[in-house]
Amino acid sequence: MATATTMTLDQLARDQPAVIVRIEGDRALRRRLLDMGLITGETVIVSGVAPLGDPLEVTVKGYRLSLRKADARSIQVELKQ
Repeated sequence: MATATTMTLDQLARDQPAVIVRIEGDRALRRRLLDMGLITGETVIVSGVAPLGDPLEVTVKGYRLSLRKADARSIQVELKQ
């Protein structure tokens, strides 16, 4: 369950840095996200949102990638203090 500073990646405000704390979902989804560099402890920023809200553009490890909102909901993040 999300606390005040923990949320899913799709809820994160644009340009707000956060740290990945957990990746949920089935094994194939977790593997795909891990292969893209979305691992626990990494800082992630939502750097853009498509006009209709899907997909999200996120920055992780210095590069940008696009994620479907449904996939972003599987990633728990904590706001970086």
